Amino acid sequence: MFKINQPITNMQDAFSVKGKNVVVTGGNRGIGLGIATAFAQCGANVAILCRNAAKGKEVAESFAQYGGRYTCIACDISDIDSVRNAEKEVFSFFDHLDVLVNNAGVATTTEFMADDELKEWHRVLNTDLNGVANMIYIFAKHMKEAGLGGSIINISSIGGEFIGNSREHPNPPYFTAKAAVHHFTRYLAVELGDYGITVNCVAPGMTHSDLDKDLPQSALDLVDNIMPMHRFGEGIEIGAYCVFLASPAGNHVTGSICVNDGGLLCTGC
Repeated sequence: MFKINQPITNMQDAFSVKGKNVVVTGGNRGIGLGIATAFAQCGANVAILCRNAAKGKEVAESFAQYGGRYTCIACDISDIDSVRNAEKEVFSFFDHLDVLVNNAGVATTTEFMADDELKEWHRVLNTDLNGVANMIYIFAKHMKEAGLGGSIINISSIGGEFIGNSREHPNPPYFTAKAAVHHFTRYLAVELGDYGITVNCVAPGMTHSDLDKDLPQSALDLVDNIMPMHRFGEGIEIGAYCVFLASPAGNHVTGSICVNDGGLLCTGC
């Protein structure tokens, strides 16, 4: 089992994911759309799992120009029965799975002590943490049994490393879930390494997504005045990072929290 994951011996196709079968949760919009697009443009076959199946189908159809196989499957990752239903559809479309990208997530702007009956706490944790666990529990079994190795990539946030601007932008369950995903990623790298499966986490910083509308002005000022790169990241850039991790060049990277934040963490903000 230790011979599944092999080192590259030269640079030919070292960064190729052509022909790989990829599942991206939340791949119909925001960062997830950037990730799904990156894999499609690099020749992978992509199955998008999302709650808005109509929008996801539009995205999958738009990928036809890249020459692979694409589909969208309705799935609420916070509901394990929904994940099991998606599992059946994925493996009627793919004969095996090479890459699982757990991107789907939600956030809040509610202070912990103001959270009525902890509704926001449970809503966010059920997607951002339990949803990741549901997906890996169901889909990693197939990767193990196939004996082909593979890559699991969890999308978290630099919010898993530090608590930023919590007075103006309270997001307690989001920060908690992302920190937990970081530790969960490290654990799974150990458990799944024997099967040639790498498990990593990409932690974006300020990146354009559907969450932009919730950002306070102080966050925008931080990008302009403090962040070393002085701009938001783009979803396709997160996608490029994921493509690297899923490629042969990334075969020896596992258990890593891969930050992509324009240098914001370096500033201590």
